[in-house]
Amino acid sequence: MCPYGIGADDCLSFKYFMMHINVIGTSALILAGLMKIDIIENTPISLRFKLSGAGFSVANAIRRAAISRVASFAIDSVTFYENSSAMFDEYIAHRIGLIPISTPAKGYDEKDEILFTLSAEGPTTVYSSDLKSNDKEIKVANEKIPIMKLAVGQTLRLDGKAVLRDGNTSPKFQPGLVTYKVLSDKEFEFYIETFGQMPPTEILAKALSIISDNVKEIHKEIKK
Repeated sequence: MCPYGIGADDCLSFKYFMMHINVIGTSALILAGLMKIDIIENTPISLRFKLSGAGFSVANAIRRAAISRVASFAIDSVTFYENSSAMFDEYIAHRIGLIPISTPAKGYDEKDEILFTLSAEGPTTVYSSDLKSNDKEIKVANEKIPIMKLAVGQTLRLDGKAVLRDGNTSPKFQPGLVTYKVLSDKEFEFYIETFGQMPPTEILAKALSIISDNVKEIHKEIKK
């Protein structure tokens, strides 16, 4: 059985492909064996590349792993101390949960909880920049996202806890948008756009690493 929908015909070549990954560069990522990645565009926000020598199941596996298995931080619980605005607590918590949180490549796991605090008084517009983190490495990825408006005399005070999870838990933990179009039976053009938690190249690298780990695990089971 192959991970993430990889078909039987692609299993052996995919395993070989995963064992021979070189570094992701700004111009190209060359994969030994039957598969190859050519970088078309690489910016801090988006990555476009052509995958050659791969079947449909491999292309779909990369997309699915990138969307649903690459973990990122998001605010998952909010405690309100004061809210005299016109919006319900639940509505504000939902908006805050969708704000992308920067996620370091390593050094954190699912046991970590990062505290964000917010204190604002109207008249003002509350932005994502008003969410202050207790960890200098983890903060809102975009400081210009409007959360709500406070009228004269209205106040908002709250704490939010950010945790590290993947897209299988909730879509708010998805690190970005991943699509591909079919160029031929063995060629695909991928497009990855980050929501801000991490660079698009990191999303790809982590997705490939996750698939590789699953292939290794299956290989161990087969050997038993």
